[in-house]
This record gives sequence, C-alpha cells and structure tokens, in this order.
Amino acid sequence: MRNIPEQQRIARYIRAKPYLWPHNNSFSPATTALVVIDMQRDFCEEGGYLSRQGYDVSLTRAIIPNLQHLLQRFRIANFPVYHTREGHRPDLSDLPARELYRSRNNPSGLGIGDQGPLGRLLVRGEPGHDIIPELYPLEGEPVIDKPGKGAFNHTDFDLLLRVRGIRNLILCGVTTDVCVHTTMREANDRGYDCLLIEDCCAASEQPLHDAAVEMVKTEGGIFGATATLHDVLLAIDLHPKDSA
Repeated sequence: MRNIPEQQRIARYIRAKPYLWPHNNSFSPATTALVVIDMQRDFCEEGGYLSRQGYDVSLTRAIIPNLQHLLQRFRIANFPVYHTREGHRPDLSDLPARELYRSRNNPSGLGIGDQGPLGRLLVRGEPGHDIIPELYPLEGEPVIDKPGKGAFNHTDFDLLLRVRGIRNLILCGVTTDVCVHTTMREANDRGYDCLLIEDCCAASEQPLHDAAVEMVKTEGGIFGATATLHDVLLAIDLHPKDSA
C-alpha cells in the first residue's frame, strides 16, 4: 500500500477487495462512470423473462432500494451514469439459433420473442424490455441497447466511454453471474479498471451471485475489485470536491 495519509487514501480510493480501487488513485467524475446493468422489467417483474425461466424475482428486486440510493448520490456528485438493456430486434434477426433454443429450455417452454404479460420477452420496444420506473434514466444518461449479455459486444459503449475519457467503471445491476460479469470481463480486456458493488448486484440464485463475486477477486483481482454500497458512498462523501 502506498504511503498516503488515511484521509487522502479514502477520498481518492474506494476501500475495495483485493486492492484499493482504482489502482492508480484516479477516482473522480472525470475518469469514473457508474454502469447500471439491465434493471429491466423483464428481469425484475413477475411475468417477465426471468420469471418465465422459472426464477423468483425477489432477489433482483431486493437490490432496488440500494440502487436508488446509489444513483441519487452519483447524480448529485456529477459522476456520469450509463444504463444497459438486453433485448433483440422485433424480427429476431440478431438472435442466434442456439440462444433461442437455450432460452426456451425451461419448464414453461417460453423464451426470447415469445408473448408474455409484459409483451414479447426480451424484445426491444416491448414493455418488459424497458427499465423499471424506480431506476429510470434521467435525460442525458445514455442507454446502451445490447443484443447479448455483454455491454461492449455489437454496441458503441466503448466509443462513448473513450470519447468522455472514462477509464474506471463501477458496475451494478443484474444478473451478477451473467450480464454484469460478462460486461466486467469485456471491460477488463479493454483496459478498464472495474469495481463490482456486491450489495447492488443480484443473480437468479444466491449461490450464483456469491460465486461471481469471488471470481472477481482471484489472482489479485483478475477482473477488478469488489466493494459494498457503504464503501462507495463513503468515498464519494470524502472525495475532494474541487478535484477532477
């Protein structure tokens, strides 16, 4: 650990594991963005895609209050915020055959593109594809529409981040083991320093969330670092307000 006074360390880093994050003392609105992944009705409401897969959405809904608090504080502190949505074109021309087959391999037999109470599952423009009202993006907050699990694949997300000079990403949302983890791995390979907020992410089952969190921290932080909501909010409170 560098020989930096305690107050300065906390103000410029987030107390994360397995290292103080970001690694180069660059936590600021000029370099760091919050990414809220796939907090859509299809993943967070009954009748949506996740419930049709046979899962209880109570776990994905449980993180909503934490995410509301997180979003509020990041917005007040003028950190850039990005949102993502997973979904496909109405004609499903961007949906590989294996993915369609896989999505229907569940007790209900329903998958991507099939009709549900929230419209066609994971199809752009349908009610279920949209972000839940509790976390709806503000005007000016970019929404990345992605046809798969990672936010960088077949999108302009990397371009948007690099134009703005962002090099650190704080990740939250659903699901920890799939879209959040895939995005984190993609970002890591592109040179971004990533932080996963443990209590602002959720999976379809708790063991999957726990395993995904542990995977981040292996080999000295192979995909980045993890922290709690408390750790992140403390860093925002103590960040020098006059520094970029």
